[in-house]
Order: sequence, then C-alpha cells, then structure tokens
Amino acid sequence: MNESRKKLTQSPISCFADEIAVSLERQIAVLQELGIKWIELRSADGINVSAFTQEYARTVKEKLDAAGIRVSAIGSPIGKISLADDFDVHMKTFTAIEHLADIFETPYIRMFSFYLPENRTPVSCRDVVLMRLEQMVAEAAKNGLILLHENEKAIYGDTAQRCLDLMKTFAGQTFRCTFDFANFIECGQDTLEAYHMLQPYIAYVHVKDAIRETREIVPAGRGDGKLSEIFSLLDNSGYKGFLSLEPHLANFSGLNSLEKDAAIRAENNTEKAFLAAYQALTQLLN
Repeated sequence: MNESRKKLTQSPISCFADEIAVSLERQIAVLQELGIKWIELRSADGINVSAFTQEYARTVKEKLDAAGIRVSAIGSPIGKISLADDFDVHMKTFTAIEHLADIFETPYIRMFSFYLPENRTPVSCRDVVLMRLEQMVAEAAKNGLILLHENEKAIYGDTAQRCLDLMKTFAGQTFRCTFDFANFIECGQDTLEAYHMLQPYIAYVHVKDAIRETREIVPAGRGDGKLSEIFSLLDNSGYKGFLSLEPHLANFSGLNSLEKDAAIRAENNTEKAFLAAYQALTQLLN
C-alpha cells in the first residue's frame, strides 16, 4: 500500500444510512456491525430530515448517541426545488434545518442550487440563482454553519464550470463544495476535469460511481468516476474530510423523490446493496 493511500484511510467514512433500511433502529444495527461511526442524516423511520420536529430530532440524536454514531452533515433537500417554486416558504424550511444542525452538533448542511424551469437556459437563470444563494449564505453565516453545495443533475450547479461559478462567487467559511462523482458522470462531465477545477473548494466527498455510457450507478471503482486516481489526488492535497457513501444501488424508500427520473433497481435488497457498496469502497481504499 502506498503512503498516500494510507493517509486517505484516515478520512472518516460516513454514509446515507437510509439506504440500508427505513427503520432507524435497523440503520443503527447495520452501522454498528460494519463499524461505521458517522451518518449523513437524510431520513429516519421514513421521515425526511426537512420534516423533523425538534422533539423528534432530539429523540433521533439520543438513539445515535447511545450507539456511538455521530452526524457528519445534515443531508438536507435545501435548494432542491424549482426556481418557479415559492422561495420564501423554502427559506422557512431552511431556517428549521439550521436548528437541526445545532441539535445534531454538525456545522454542515448539504444543499443544492435549484432545478431550472423547462425551456430556460442556465445563463438566463443565473441572476435569480445567485440572489437566492446569497440569502442562504448570509443566513448560514449568521449562525456559524457551512453550506455544502452538491453537484446534482438538472440544477444550476450541475457541471463543473457552473459549480466553479458558484464557488468563485460565494466560497468561504460558509459555502464549500461537496464533490459527487456519479452526479458529474450523469451530466456528461469528466470527473478528473471537475476535480482539478474545484479542488480548492472541496470540503466533502460523496462516494458513488457510474458508467458514462449507460448512466448506471455502480459500486465505487467500477465505473468511469476515476475514484482511485482522484482519491490519490485528494491525499496529496491534504484532504481529511468525510467520504460519505451514497450507494444508490437499490430502490430504497424515497429514491424517486430524491433522484429525478430515478430508474427502478433490479433487486430491491437495500442491505445487500449497501454492503456491496461499502465493501467496494474499503477495497478501493486498501
């Protein structure tokens, strides 16, 4: 094993545990079996984090604490709405999620840069996107939180160039980049090119891979994401942030609401799919 690869194994592994099971209890059991100590909290018991009450959030926190599991980031859907949707209502949801970040003792909130209306170009939507993000960044800064922008297909920041546009506009203590390999592939974006463009801004990494020709999501290292090469580059850059496993290999509960035009997976065994994804990641790191 080379020295740079050893250093990357020091990056903590987190995951979207709702891809294991709907039940929080079962999520925790599998994480304990695998020795995973972190989760990127997106849903528990079928409830999306954006719908958590503070009382329910405290209950979830108590269960995670008892199991020795911490929250690496709030896997929120903030910014995953159309520019045509009511932004004032969305900001109220954002404010509620900020309170959840305090409860779960994480500074990180995963977010997006809005789906574009049909028949609108990214250029024509840029001013509105920036205006909305400016409000969100200011709100997060006021509360000492860090927004992690994820590249997601069909939003403004789906390609590396537009992600870079957002980073150059807002990057700082409050606004950083989540690098998602498979999402770039699904947009036809070369991941190595994206990495070199965005490296100074990367604070968090989503681990999932995809095949360029078919857009099929596959275990880490088995697609065209160039994960091994980029992991080594992350090592050399001094990256010590989270590697958050997001398998997307099974048709887990809520997939259709999370992924636009999601394909129905051939085998709906979420635990088996999660284990396969985890094993592929650990093999890649070793």
